[in-house]
Amino acid sequence: MRTVETVTGPISVDQLGKTLIHEHFIFGYPGYQGDVTLGAFNEAESLEAAINVARLMQSYGVQTVVDPTPNECGRNPLFLKKISEATGLQIICATGYYYEGEGATPYFKMRQGLGSAEEEIYQMFKTEIEVGIAGTGIKPGIIKLASSKDEITEYEKMFFRAAARIHQETGIVLLTHTQEGTMGPEQARMLIELGVDPSKIIIGHMCGNTNLEYQKAVLDQGVRIGFDRFGIQVLVGAPFDHERVATLLALLEDGYEDQILLAHDSVNIWLGRPLVMDEQVTKIMENWHIGNIFERILPVLREKGITESQLDKMLGANAEALFAGASVKVK
Repeated sequence: MRTVETVTGPISVDQLGKTLIHEHFIFGYPGYQGDVTLGAFNEAESLEAAINVARLMQSYGVQTVVDPTPNECGRNPLFLKKISEATGLQIICATGYYYEGEGATPYFKMRQGLGSAEEEIYQMFKTEIEVGIAGTGIKPGIIKLASSKDEITEYEKMFFRAAARIHQETGIVLLTHTQEGTMGPEQARMLIELGVDPSKIIIGHMCGNTNLEYQKAVLDQGVRIGFDRFGIQVLVGAPFDHERVATLLALLEDGYEDQILLAHDSVNIWLGRPLVMDEQVTKIMENWHIGNIFERILPVLREKGITESQLDKMLGANAEALFAGASVKVK
């Protein structure tokens, strides 16, 4: 029986059900820890809000959420466990670090200078995957990797190499962040060359690029991709995610329905002080919420002739295949 770790323990992959592949219950950019006077974390308040979000997800039929918050960006497996226990929502958490430009780089950069960082990153992955995170006994179901715009830096490559090494020992799924619609093909190629099973790779944020050749350069390597930023209009697309939808439709027409998974990359609780957005930004981001796919995107896809079977794959069956390591037919 193939299983995947959730914050409440392992489940069979055939229990995943309807799945959102990339959402954050809580997230904080590194540095939020220094703003505790005005941005202290109120766990009771945050937990109530997060439980409400989880129940909203369940109202759309969602049974499982992958929360790939990196270790240095407020990852809190015990908090996620409380959400899961209160609602029954299955939550898969991560081990991993964010990309160099927005991550907490000084710690491992200093150790990189000493020559010990990559081995220490591997040991971190190994311990969290095999024993649990920070004494909680909660194990991640994925490794989160990330790269910069137009490059995978030497700092980021340490995490890719360490992740590939532990993947070969454990078979864990690798989920990535691509920055501003770049480096998807390079991420996939690097991981496969490092010995990672392509069926256990999902290249994230691919909807940040509307070039079909870029998309196919990733998909044709036999990996899966995340169209997982629906509602984030500042990165790509006119209001209502028109460009994302058009790109998705073209890929479905070309037969890639078994390799695409959907989500929003939503942040439901920001660590630090609440964000203050002016009227223009608020308008631009008005559809960045957990209901966007179900309320706005799926009806459009149905109108364009996308079948329920195809939708079920992108919101369920493809996640099961990812965690089961089911290979895809490369065109």
